Amino acid sequence: MPRSEARVATDRPARYAKQLAAHMGRKIEAAFSEETGRGTLAFSAGTATLEARPDALLLVVEGERENLPGLEDVVGHHLVRFGARDELVVEWHRDNGEPGLVHRNDEDPKDS
Repeated sequence: MPRSEARVATDRPARYAKQLAAHMGRKIEAAFSEETGRGTLAFSAGTATLEARPDALLLVVEGERENLPGLEDVVGHHLVRFGARDELVVEWHRDNGEPGLVHRNDEDPKDS
């Protein structure tokens, strides 16, 4: 299945993953395990996985090719909003080599 990945540098990856899963869990099926540092978000258009590493939060969205921009947008937009103080940047890289969206605080997503 087509996918897009982002590595978000942060010293608080588990905190952001947990916050993202809790927020999204109000509307979709979402989970995060503090024990494993992994989480999932189940959208109607695809899925997202979250993995907290020591210095980064790894994000992967999977869905039909035409749904990748929307998945990138919803995950990236929310994460950047939660991480405004830390000035998080989410830069997506698609598996077919196409540039994905880039999310920064106080900016609209842009193509790379």
